[in-house]
Amino acid sequence: MGNKKELSPEQHSALLGTLKSRFEKNRNRHIGLDWSNVQTKLEANPEKLWSLNEMERTGGEPDVVSHDEKTGEYIFYDCVAESPKGRRSLCYDREALDSRKEFKPENSAIDMAAEMGIELLTEEQYRELQQLGKFDAKTSSWIITPSDIRKLGGAIFADFRYNNVFIYHNGASSYYAVRGFRGSLRV
Repeated sequence: MGNKKELSPEQHSALLGTLKSRFEKNRNRHIGLDWSNVQTKLEANPEKLWSLNEMERTGGEPDVVSHDEKTGEYIFYDCVAESPKGRRSLCYDREALDSRKEFKPENSAIDMAAEMGIELLTEEQYRELQQLGKFDAKTSSWIITPSDIRKLGGAIFADFRYNNVFIYHNGASSYYAVRGFRGSLRV
């Protein structure tokens, strides 16, 4: 297995089992979709399966949240109740990480997402996710920041409090034990 972005047969089988079980347990997230079609798509895209495994490995509990009729792609989001534990205490991006003189976090949300082959949720996607359940009631998640905010040194994050989604700002170089990021993947 020279390619690090390839799962072993055991990992492949275990991940598909986990994803199928989650899919069946949470049908409200993907009404009208059939697992066999999702699995066929996953089997044809092993690099995407690797990315889903990274989402799972870092605590994201990825699940199908929609199907793009135009492209035929299934869209996965991290659906764990609180921001994924394996992706917390990260500043926003590489520029923010490099700007820290001391107490640097291990990585940035944007870099880690790229390494995993996924993207941070946009504000719109985050709001869509919240229609499927209550997420980030105790944590928060970095979301894609508009360039005009980022140019000024800021970044945005979201959470769910008081039965509402809140979008906040912070310095992009900040990081907290209860802030991570949620990803999306199109397969």
